[in-house]
Amino acid sequence: MDQITISDLTIYAKHGVYAEENILGQQFLVSVIADVDLCKAGMTDNLSDSIDYGVICHFVTKYMQEHTFHLIEAAAEHLAEELLQQYGQIQKIRVKVKKPWAPIGLPIKNVCVTIERTRHQVYLGIGSNMGDREAYIQKGIAKLDAQASCRVREVSSIVETQPYGGVEQGPFLNCALHLETVLQPAALLELLHNIERDAGRTRDVRWGPRTLDMDILFYDHLVINTPELTIPHADMQNRGFVLGPLCEIAPWYVHPVLQESVRNMYERLESQP
Repeated sequence: MDQITISDLTIYAKHGVYAEENILGQQFLVSVIADVDLCKAGMTDNLSDSIDYGVICHFVTKYMQEHTFHLIEAAAEHLAEELLQQYGQIQKIRVKVKKPWAPIGLPIKNVCVTIERTRHQVYLGIGSNMGDREAYIQKGIAKLDAQASCRVREVSSIVETQPYGGVEQGPFLNCALHLETVLQPAALLELLHNIERDAGRTRDVRWGPRTLDMDILFYDHLVINTPELTIPHADMQNRGFVLGPLCEIAPWYVHPVLQESVRNMYERLESQP
């Protein structure tokens, strides 16, 4: 991937653990490396096909001066997220924040934190079997798309399916969604739970009825297995209501554990008696 690099932009700002650092301020050096496709700009010689590094410099300076953080780790983290949100052309960002006069009582040139963040490709399964099912789904998608940290890229058709898990309840409406996000998995899960709660979702009965269910099916090609989160979604290969809509928008996406495409999993499941 092509890159635009800004090195050691000097900014006087107010970040630090000590009160005097937040009040008096000090000098910071900020570097940004942005992964961007520059092919078109190279062919057209037109700035509108690239990113104006001068505009980025002013954006970084303004952000660092208008916000105050105790840790340069936090300053770098939030700045990286803001740059990804503001500039859709940037696929990956590395932000380096140097603090030349760190108050540690020893001779030191500077301390430095480097944060690397990227856009993540995520697939969600969404369902509802209570109330106005389609309205719950559409409102949930709209709330997700309204987040600055998320972009809804594609949504499958909404299909009606029978309930799964043996609990007596009404049929579901289900769909799948392709999401681009700068959020890490835990933060995305928290966002989805908040949207579910806003829709009146409760978790009283496992596999029971719900107003809105939003599950992470795939997150890039990560494999995560913690008490809070399992990615890829457990048992999705046995759930037609997940694989059917997902096959519509991501048929060739390969399950990182099973090493099988969504289409193959769905066709195999459908062929079973």
